[in-house]
Amino acid sequence: MTDPVAAQESLEAVLKDEIIRMYQDVAEHPQSEFHFFHGRAAAELFGYAPEWLDRAPVGALESFAGVGNPHLRSGVREGETVVDLGSGAGLDAIIASWSVGATGQVIGVDLNPAMCLKAQAHAAASGTKMECREGRMEAIPLPDATADVVISNGVINLSFQKRKVIQEVFRVLKPGGRLSFTDIVSAKQLSQSIVNDPKLWAS
Repeated sequence: MTDPVAAQESLEAVLKDEIIRMYQDVAEHPQSEFHFFHGRAAAELFGYAPEWLDRAPVGALESFAGVGNPHLRSGVREGETVVDLGSGAGLDAIIASWSVGATGQVIGVDLNPAMCLKAQAHAAASGTKMECREGRMEAIPLPDATADVVISNGVINLSFQKRKVIQEVFRVLKPGGRLSFTDIVSAKQLSQSIVNDPKLWAS
């Protein structure tokens, strides 16, 4: 008999590897064909201000693979600390950095250490700074009450443990802190064939 816990852990491991591979591919080969919107066309579709896109480093913009625009409601202010879950190539973190200014801080969290390095390089190229920490959103590598704002763009749907992610978000938020998420939501139960397909999770 198959151990359901072991089977779940095995599937999660496969998904983690596929997600890292998929978004690494977007970062390294942004001109390739993918089964999801990415790049400047996606950012324009989701309402990113043209002046942001003109100002952003080309690499961060080309590798953008979000599903919406968390900045529309984040209300980030100068001097605040922003945590970006699943910071990827850094576009959302860079935009947040422009808002927090020299007295604020932006901290990205990403599964892939190579993406963290890429995001930090893109931020430096834009004249801003961000810190990126390798880690899982189910165990955010930050102390309690770190963030004024937590943003994420199309990453919470990638987790098997969404309740744990939300618990972690509230743990790292300061009292009175805010969150602004954009994500993919299904209105109906997904078939097991979809759930078990890593490529459909990494989208």
